[in-house]
Amino acid sequence: MPDKFDPYREALVVETETIWPEDLRQWPAADKTRLARLLHAEPNAAAQLEYVRTHTGFCRRIVVQEADVKRLMATR
Repeated sequence: MPDKFDPYREALVVETETIWPEDLRQWPAADKTRLARLLHAEPNAAAQLEYVRTHTGFCRRIVVQEADVKRLMATR
């Protein structure tokens, strides 16, 4: 279940993870790296955001949605 952006958890994020949908997994690694960096730079704008508890804090997991790709490609 997606979470809402949480400034408290954001302060405790120690790692990030980006989950790509099946239809985007074949994109070039450079494009995926760029889009992941942009998504994690503004996690409050991500369509699906999750905070996963770890031993040392939280992992911010963003599950890439079509809306995210459209928004980021428009800023290209």
